[in-house]
Amino acid sequence: MPDATAARRRADFQTRERAWRALRYFSIYRLIIASVFAALSLSDNLPPNFTEFDPRVFKPVAITYLVLAIVAQFVAERRMPTLRLQSAGQMLLDILGITLFMYASGGTAGGFGILLVVSIAGGCLLASWRAAIFYAALASLAVLGETLFGVLNLHYSPASYTQAGLLGAALFGTAMLSSILADQARRSEALAAQRGVAIEQLSRLNEHIVQRMRSGIVVVDDDGRIVLINESGGRMLRLAGAVDGQTIGQAAPLLAAARDEWLVRGENRKTPVITEPTGGEAIVSFTSLGPSELGYTLAFLEDAAETRQRAQQIKLASLGRLTASIAHEIRNPLGAISHAGQLLSESPDLGAPDQRLLRIINENCTRMNDIVSNVMMIGRRESAIAESFELRPWLESFVAELCARRALAAADVALHWPEARIVVRMDRSQLHQVLWNLCENALRYSTRRPLLSFDCGQSPDSGRPYLEVRDTGPGMTPAVAEQIFEPFFTGESNGTGLGLYIARELCEANQASLALTGHGAEGCRFRIDFAHPHRQQLTF
Repeated sequence: MPDATAARRRADFQTRERAWRALRYFSIYRLIIASVFAALSLSDNLPPNFTEFDPRVFKPVAITYLVLAIVAQFVAERRMPTLRLQSAGQMLLDILGITLFMYASGGTAGGFGILLVVSIAGGCLLASWRAAIFYAALASLAVLGETLFGVLNLHYSPASYTQAGLLGAALFGTAMLSSILADQARRSEALAAQRGVAIEQLSRLNEHIVQRMRSGIVVVDDDGRIVLINESGGRMLRLAGAVDGQTIGQAAPLLAAARDEWLVRGENRKTPVITEPTGGEAIVSFTSLGPSELGYTLAFLEDAAETRQRAQQIKLASLGRLTASIAHEIRNPLGAISHAGQLLSESPDLGAPDQRLLRIINENCTRMNDIVSNVMMIGRRESAIAESFELRPWLESFVAELCARRALAAADVALHWPEARIVVRMDRSQLHQVLWNLCENALRYSTRRPLLSFDCGQSPDSGRPYLEVRDTGPGMTPAVAEQIFEPFFTGESNGTGLGLYIARELCEANQASLALTGHGAEGCRFRIDFAHPHRQQLTF
């Protein structure tokens, strides 16, 4: 996962930065000590015990130690060479320099041994366990060697061996303790980095899941400011751009009123809330996040229209299964009635009133059979086999078939194309069924040429291709337009009321949408927004 790799690299980078920072601080400490010793060696205020055994050594050692400390600080700032080499070099510098200071001041009794303990403690924090033991052993050998040389040549007291041994033990103890603490710190740091990576991955996963949810999610704090909102929530509330930090009253006043009502009553509304200026409705439920003193509120937004549509689909699917199970019980007597009507129509003694009643029988038999067939098709609808294809040649072939079967002239149908090539993704046979239904309805109501108009294009916002079908009929009232896609709704006595509902269901099966975008006096306009031809959409 790229995000996890980047997080690990960032954690490793932070670990290296802390190590270099520690080395730089240790170099600054050494530079300060060396500067103090060099300043004392150049002044007349040098303590007598600093040069008790060999006055010629302290001054050149102090100056050399200062120069090398400056070099160590410079290369530490430059970070060249590597951290391990610089740490080892600085440890060797401290062991050699402080041992020479001990020699000049009379061995362990001079007090310089404590500086060696500090250097070992600091250096072992940056070294491995083996390197720490090596540094402690090297420092102990240097102390013992300096003591042996002093006893043999400078008349050190034999008790100096005991002091040197205790100092060596202190060096080993300090090295082991520092190494253990450093190892624990590195493990804790690695664990923290690992958990940080896991937390970041979970955070990204949660954000991805929240953004992909079909339900709208809005999180607000105690002051009513929006902390989080997903894409579905922004779409339902018709919010454009970033709204984080805005108050819910500014972004969605009606939703804010519903939240205030929930805070007062302690229960959610049973009725949908209008969430946008165009009248869209959402079923809103609120819940508190965490302890009450934090004041975070989570709002779930469910599109009321989609909820009703899902309920309608469940109802119709159940109806389809029921119809399929009793289809023969309905169609057998229906077929008998229709057959009897056909035989009766052959009788020469039927008068005009009887002929009219016979037509009513036949028409209603046909209508009843169509209703049963359509409902059965809803119940056993097959999955769409979507494919990408260029819309223009396919639509031209469809229009040619329509004109041939309905005896239309070329002037009766108008096609409007953009210059760009339009590619759609849909099941060809289901698109044919949808357009045939729309065209049948349009031809039934159109009164002037062109009877039908097709407008194709691509939405500049979403990049999705679309196809509009327009007629030149008288339009429809807002009340009819609101119910036009509901099943069994029809304005004609011989209609089933399932054509447009099935057309919209077929579009949704192909991740497209069918909507009525105009119904005024100039005619009705239906629009199909196809799925993006180059994107694989998620389904849950």
